[in-house]
Amino acid sequence: MQDNPTQVPLWRQLQGAAFLLMAVRGGRSMTAALEDVEAAVRPGVQALGFHTLRWLGRAEALRQQLAQRPPPPEADALLCVALALACTEEGAASVDLGRLPDGDGPHYTAYTLVDQAVEAAKRDEATVHQASFINGCLRRFLRERGALMAATEKHPQAIWNHPQWWIDRVRKDHPANWQAILHANNARAPLILRINARKTTPAQYLQALAAINIIAHRVEPHGVVLATPSPVTALPGYAEGHFSVQDAAAQMAAPLLLEGLAAPEGSPRLRILDACAAPGGKTAHLLELADCELTALDIDAHRCERISHNLQRLGLKADLRVGDAARPDDWWDGRPYDAILLDAPCTASGIVRRHPDVRWLRRPTDIAQLAALQARLLETLWPLLKPGGRLLYCTCSVFRAEGEQQAQTFVVHHKDAHFAPSPGHLLPQSVAGATVFPDNLQGEHDGFYYAVFEKRKA
Repeated sequence: MQDNPTQVPLWRQLQGAAFLLMAVRGGRSMTAALEDVEAAVRPGVQALGFHTLRWLGRAEALRQQLAQRPPPPEADALLCVALALACTEEGAASVDLGRLPDGDGPHYTAYTLVDQAVEAAKRDEATVHQASFINGCLRRFLRERGALMAATEKHPQAIWNHPQWWIDRVRKDHPANWQAILHANNARAPLILRINARKTTPAQYLQALAAINIIAHRVEPHGVVLATPSPVTALPGYAEGHFSVQDAAAQMAAPLLLEGLAAPEGSPRLRILDACAAPGGKTAHLLELADCELTALDIDAHRCERISHNLQRLGLKADLRVGDAARPDDWWDGRPYDAILLDAPCTASGIVRRHPDVRWLRRPTDIAQLAALQARLLETLWPLLKPGGRLLYCTCSVFRAEGEQQAQTFVVHHKDAHFAPSPGHLLPQSVAGATVFPDNLQGEHDGFYYAVFEKRKA
């Protein structure tokens, strides 16, 4: 590898990616762990971390072939990072061997990758005594690649790069689409923007991007998707609040809640509650589309600060409160709402392509626990809605226990609730890997569930 004083050595990035994998295996999110990574190496470490977590099932299966007894955790993490890179080749993956995933970077030969992985092991006290072991495993993989890869094809976790319980659950919930869901989860998500209707239009913003040679296309009704990800803060109009980053599926929430909804007679504006508002994307979208009195509630004070900063940049205002949506006595003023948005806590099983660590962090028991919380929130918030009002229940999950089953159970137990037209389960779909950037990107979105409930008037 050529020396370049401005280029971070690959061995340092491999060390960082191994640190991220260790953190995820310990139950910590990759986003939180990245904050502990030195800023100079963070972009490369993040890219390698994303790639490793997308290929972790295959990498772990290969490691089991190469060493029946796992090495110490630090060495195992480094070896799995290297194997995740080494097992992806042109035509078999979305990245070239050794190229930094999710971004531009130098090419490395397979042997350079081995050399730098061994160098990473030697430069860390926790792995220095495992350097020769890592070297031997990786060189054997290069020699016996075909046979070793073929042996892993017996294991669904290696084929689909998801835990076995997750594969089984998706297959049960979506028997006709389970393979497409898992495939989409392993794709790279594009950068999608939601244009602030109070500042500009999608057509005008596309012109601003074209002026600086950024290729982008529209996603109806308020979105723009970039052909190649770019640093968000460097895009035109960021500081002026011309856009927010938001997936196309999440952009459906505000229009669904507001469609056909008018302020009641004698009231100048709609009164809306966003019950689990952080990080504030849907809050802002509601304010961009409607003149309303909006209460944005979240249980986490730190995350509420993020909502405040986002609204300030976008030129929007809300009644921002820290509180538990399941305990309205602590924050509600007793006046019922015309509309409620409940973007409920969930497994995040629909946004795995954006957060590849989710599949490895979750446990099978999480689904029932979160479903119980969702049911409690629905039960608690429903009395806060006016007769004739509307509640939008949504989760970024593909599991039916957090979507269709939850909604059907709610309607059965609440005779004053009835379904209004809504999409139901949206399954994750990706065209990010397409060789030709399509004009119609309606199929480019994360996995979500949407149900609109209207409260019957007495």
